[in-house]
Amino acid sequence: MNNIFQHNYNISKEDRERIHKHKAFLILFTGLSNSGKSTIANALELKLNGLNISTYTLDGDNIRLGISKDLTFSHNDRTENIRRIAEIGNLFVNAGVVTLACFVSPYIKDRDNIKKIVGHDNYIEIFVSTSLDECERRDTKGLYKKARKGEIINMTGISAPYEIPISPDLEIDTVKESTDKSVNKIFKFLEKKLYG
Repeated sequence: MNNIFQHNYNISKEDRERIHKHKAFLILFTGLSNSGKSTIANALELKLNGLNISTYTLDGDNIRLGISKDLTFSHNDRTENIRRIAEIGNLFVNAGVVTLACFVSPYIKDRDNIKKIVGHDNYIEIFVSTSLDECERRDTKGLYKKARKGEIINMTGISAPYEIPISPDLEIDTVKESTDKSVNKIFKFLEKKLYG
């Protein structure tokens, strides 16, 4: 690392934001598996895209099929996965793109590290607070059933902890709020930040 030096280019994040005609930041959707993170992010991205806002979504499963396919679900590997996400997200934000990141990200320390990497002003945390009972009821991937049988170890909410966010920017309960209502609530929060 002693022979590596950061090169600074003339075009800045602000220059890219001017081209995009909106601000760029990372939105982290955190919550248990099957809480509705990806569903809400997908609907939000559709709304933003319809408004000509440049977006990209980073999804936990998709990342683990490629960039993080060498990682397990151990505590250390989860931390490394989230670090990689933060660094990738930071590149997208610097490119002037609103970045939606859908990850269980169960540890407060790891979420704080995302904020540190992308910058406090570039970070929005949305806690999708759907209960474990509801997430298990949905269980579209059958993961909770396997975890209950002991076939999956380190399953967040079953055999591994989920540390509830202390002060998220927004909290969404997908039992009480429809996808459309959730998206509208999030967009209302983002609107000033997008164009401010």
